[in-house]
Amino acid sequence: MADATLFAQVKDEANRADPYPLFARLRETPVALQEDGSYVASTHAAIASLLGDPRVSSETLPPADRPRTGNPFTDWIVKPVRDHITDTHRPFIFRDPPDHDTLRANVMHQFSIARVRGMRERSDKLVADLLDKKRGAREIDLVDDLSYPLPVTVICELFGVPREDEPKFHEWATQLATALEPDSLSDDEIRAENSRTFDRISAYMSELIKEKRRHPTDDMLSGLANEAAPEAERMGDFDLIATSILMLVAGHETTVNLITNGMLTLLRHPQELKRLAEDPSRAPRLIEELLRYEPPVQFRLRKALADIEIAGTTIPEGASIVLLLASGNRDPAAYRDPERFDPDRPDNRHLGFGGSLHYCVGAPLARFEAEAALVALARRLKNPRLVEDPPPYRPGAALRGPKTLRIAVDGIA
Repeated sequence: MADATLFAQVKDEANRADPYPLFARLRETPVALQEDGSYVASTHAAIASLLGDPRVSSETLPPADRPRTGNPFTDWIVKPVRDHITDTHRPFIFRDPPDHDTLRANVMHQFSIARVRGMRERSDKLVADLLDKKRGAREIDLVDDLSYPLPVTVICELFGVPREDEPKFHEWATQLATALEPDSLSDDEIRAENSRTFDRISAYMSELIKEKRRHPTDDMLSGLANEAAPEAERMGDFDLIATSILMLVAGHETTVNLITNGMLTLLRHPQELKRLAEDPSRAPRLIEELLRYEPPVQFRLRKALADIEIAGTTIPEGASIVLLLASGNRDPAAYRDPERFDPDRPDNRHLGFGGSLHYCVGAPLARFEAEAALVALARRLKNPRLVEDPPPYRPGAALRGPKTLRIAVDGIA
């Protein structure tokens, strides 16, 4: 029987720098009941099975409940309507079929080959410009100097969001990302702040969508606002707002972690950093190994729609399920020598982008942004070394990555 406090320890910030020993202990019981009543799936086989199980729901958010204002009209008329709209128009990662499939089809339709290819070329230029700004420096903070500004600029340009508005949704995105943390779902203060933040970003997106309908341009938001994918209905305004918020938040939060975790790993494995500098064609396989070894998304939450028998355990209907993706990625039953960082690993079927219906729609974007960043860093940083190891981490356990990554250098080529 697994220790019922193990997942609580995973969520504890004290273990953020190295949760992997805890994952190993959790894998001793592939699906384990925790003291909070949730069931944690920690082996690759259990996670993969649950990802594709139609009895497992992604509709995990609690009912919307905006804080009361003291104004009777707002609290008794406006609030119930707005709560109902929020509940029935969640972002599609929190939706099940058929709604999920329709919304996802529209998003994938806008991720055209030409549009993605154009942003790939743009990423190389953005990375070069960001590093050029640091010439002469003897220390950089990778997060502030590259890992954050690169993906946020890419997603702004891809979606047609004015770059000068980035500071607004940086704050919004940081707050809304807490919705992925299990403890936030029962924290009234966090939920109230998330409601206020969601309303602020919704108002902003509503005005931007109106502008895209009046004056459409060649960007994803214009496409979503004015077109529908083949055999799918065009999104209504409420679904479009929720989808836009999801894409803006997820479109950079996870990539920040992928780039930062990636460079941290390479600095801890200097021979691999050297090999990448000498042979940039290694980048795609290296990034796949990073997605296995240090994934930016550590776990996702699900809910059981029926009793589920798996790995000798019965998950009861209505129970919360934690898919511990990062643990599955280190499962010795699925990978040879899983604790070793090996970019030449064959048949790397990692869970870094989830799987099944909810496989990350932005996976191609994240891959080439990480490739542009890591290749340039490997080739241009002279004698890079960590100023502190481990670095300070961001508070979240679900989206895990360093808050800062200070790197001392002898110069930037």
